[in-house]
Amino acid sequence: MTVNETEQDNFIEETEGNDVLYQKFVYTTDKGQEPYRIDKYLMNRIEGATRNKIQQAIHNKMVLVDGKEVKPNYKLKGVQEIVVFTDMAPEENAIVPENIPLNIAYEDASVLIVNKEPGMVVHPGSGNPNGTLINAAAYHLQQENAAITEETLPRFGMVHRIDKNTSGLLVLAKTEKAMRSLAKQFFDHTVSRKYIALVWGDMEADEGTIVAHVGRHQRFRKLFEAYPEGDHGKDAITHYKVLERFGYVTLVQCVLETGRTHQIRVHMKYIGHPLFNDDFYGGDKIVKGTVYTRYKQFVENCFALCPRQALHAKTLGFVHPETNEKLLFDSPLPADMEQVIEKWRKYTQRG
Repeated sequence: MTVNETEQDNFIEETEGNDVLYQKFVYTTDKGQEPYRIDKYLMNRIEGATRNKIQQAIHNKMVLVDGKEVKPNYKLKGVQEIVVFTDMAPEENAIVPENIPLNIAYEDASVLIVNKEPGMVVHPGSGNPNGTLINAAAYHLQQENAAITEETLPRFGMVHRIDKNTSGLLVLAKTEKAMRSLAKQFFDHTVSRKYIALVWGDMEADEGTIVAHVGRHQRFRKLFEAYPEGDHGKDAITHYKVLERFGYVTLVQCVLETGRTHQIRVHMKYIGHPLFNDDFYGGDKIVKGTVYTRYKQFVENCFALCPRQALHAKTLGFVHPETNEKLLFDSPLPADMEQVIEKWRKYTQRG
């Protein structure tokens, strides 16, 4: 029996769809997979897991095979994708509540919608043990409910994330039911997400769709890469529409059909239009434009105004876990992007 296991990410449908505190495991069996019970299969692959815990997770609908719920005696055969949502807290970092202000767009008993500022890391990890959005959310929830302790904090979590230097909306689940519902919506790609991005170059088409797998760079593990042949990474689809043209840069709206880590950044680089000032993917230098000193100085001034990739998660829509109501949230562009867009607009008008 041979198995091809994908990387085990701490949540991320930019997923980055699991949560920060509910770790996500993804396994893909290969063509040679012999019939094998799902509970035994997972018990042999998740460190520290017992058969009882695995079966309980399956009963709690936290295990999906090809996007569907299964029973513990379900037998795997051939190529299948297995996604596991567990209630095991991450081993690296305890979640310590910290009094950090949050820009809360909406909140009820089930969900918390936060408009994240650029520069804020979403979850504690290597190099960022504290000061994150999750630390701030933990403190916020404790103020609402004094009964919440550090031991019970794992009862809430994220179902997606956005990058440190990307601004905009993300949703946190406050109950297990909300966690399961939202995680499944992200898994099924039924969540509506629109981003606004400023990219280098004058895009040829007014709108289009980018289809290319996104996976970790095979040499530089912190980077991701587009793989158009689909031989590496996960399927990824981004729809884009031009909003405004400034000659050397273009303002676009991106709609995610899938949610992969760095998806928009990687896809835009792949089609030759990296995000403005994206230091990971080549947008932090002059990609399009003249060689004149005045232009170079203008671009440097723009970089100073918006010292991060110009990407904002503007809208977020999903079905409420309790009411089944369709919700849609919108957030304005942050000041740094507004200022740099206006600067390019005036520069174009002068030309």
